[in-house]
Amino acid sequence: MAKRNPEPKPAGAHEGSTSSPPLSLSLEDNVKVIRSRLGNSPDLIIREYETTDNANQMAAVYISGIIDKERVEEFITHAFSFGILSEKTSDEQTILDLFAYVQEKALTIGKEKLIKDLNSLLEALMSGDTVLLFHGLKDAISLSTSGGESRAVTEAATQVAIRGSKESFTESLGTNIALVRRRIKSPDLWIETMTLGAVTKTDVTMMYIHGLAPEETLQEFRKKLQAIHVDSILESGYIEQMIEENRFSPFPTMYNTERPDSVAGNLLEGRIALFVDGTPFVLIAPTTFLMFFHTVEDYYQRYDISTLIRLLRLLCLVISLFGPAVFVAALNFHQEMIPTPLLINLASQREGVPFPTFVEALMMEVTFEIIREAGIRMPSPIGQTVSIIGGLVLGQAAVQAGIVSPAMVIVVSLTGISSFATPSFNMALSIRVLRFVIMFIAAFIGLYGIAIISLMLVAHMCSLRSLGVPYLSPIAPFAPGDQKDVILRTPLHFMKTRKRLINRSSTESGQTGQNRQGNNNEN
Repeated sequence: MAKRNPEPKPAGAHEGSTSSPPLSLSLEDNVKVIRSRLGNSPDLIIREYETTDNANQMAAVYISGIIDKERVEEFITHAFSFGILSEKTSDEQTILDLFAYVQEKALTIGKEKLIKDLNSLLEALMSGDTVLLFHGLKDAISLSTSGGESRAVTEAATQVAIRGSKESFTESLGTNIALVRRRIKSPDLWIETMTLGAVTKTDVTMMYIHGLAPEETLQEFRKKLQAIHVDSILESGYIEQMIEENRFSPFPTMYNTERPDSVAGNLLEGRIALFVDGTPFVLIAPTTFLMFFHTVEDYYQRYDISTLIRLLRLLCLVISLFGPAVFVAALNFHQEMIPTPLLINLASQREGVPFPTFVEALMMEVTFEIIREAGIRMPSPIGQTVSIIGGLVLGQAAVQAGIVSPAMVIVVSLTGISSFATPSFNMALSIRVLRFVIMFIAAFIGLYGIAIISLMLVAHMCSLRSLGVPYLSPIAPFAPGDQKDVILRTPLHFMKTRKRLINRSSTESGQTGQNRQGNNNEN
């Protein structure tokens, strides 16, 4: 017999809440209470079924739009409309037989659950289940019929890959879990489901590979989720903000992705994935800093090509973070570092510019951010046109008007383009914020200020943890055995061990779950 995962205590419910009233013996009273609690909503469908003596014995209750209509019609409405009900209605034993018969037939529709109170009944209805009520019994049956309209599986929009899977997650929790299970066909792939949000009752699923994910990490993650007590969870970003350890850090400590192959790869490294119903973005923890600069395509290409592309991304990180700041510091404080011919050209370009270098850089950076934000929020065909034409027209017009110098336009443009090379949108946003801070300090202290803020950022990242894992690992603390897939990517047949800081229970690849437990028992 298969061992089922124990269901954790539902999070998001406030302690001390009043107990739910039980269901009534009268079918009519139960129907009236349900209609009253839902405000006589027009999408509430209640279908009552009669026996041969025209007495109502059973009712099917569901919310249209969030149920699978075909399943409801085929397995419930159609079946109970053709003589399944007993001829006798006054005999109590007949009602019990009917209840048992429905439970037996309900197995053909999938998951079924016994309901004894009103709050559980309403939660089942809001989750897309169909509830069967019986006259003369205080128990009801909830059938899993959730469905309705949902977006089809399409290509990823934010994490595009030239080679690899074109599938991306959708807003359907069941579809997202299935996309991962298709890639990891292992019984050790375990999931735990809970409900967050006192009002929204959002389904949240934690997925991990049993035996790879450290138990202490799982316990800490469960504890953080169960500590969430809010009214609404509308997107995975709500949970990300509530469980992060350092809320004032500019760096994200949880990774989000909409690619199933990315989730599968991280699960195989011993990480945990968190699915939230209603959003295509899945959270992954624990994370490290350099993980935000890796892509799934790094493992689909040859190791030498992947290594060069990773180095290019890190170079773009340095340019996007320090580009304008170094330019401002060099012109204001360190002219001796600039070659004389270039310095003469820069000085001649700035003869007609009325603003200091810092103000000039600040104006151009703010303008570039406005154009980028406008391009994102506008429809796709128009947004691309606005971004390209707006940047060209405004840059050329600003130079001709003498507001900015041509060199500043080049520096800001190179910085903006480099920021797009960061695969993670969350990390790219953090770099955009830090760029302004570093540029402000460089305008007053120069390269000394850039060096000081850089040391402060490194020290801050060394202090960060993601579910107990150091943020800069495996560089700080340095792990020699984990350097095969950090900055450089060695050939796949050399990467035979898993990262020690992520997976503390086993470092050998190709051994999970039952196999590892058997080896431990033998030892």
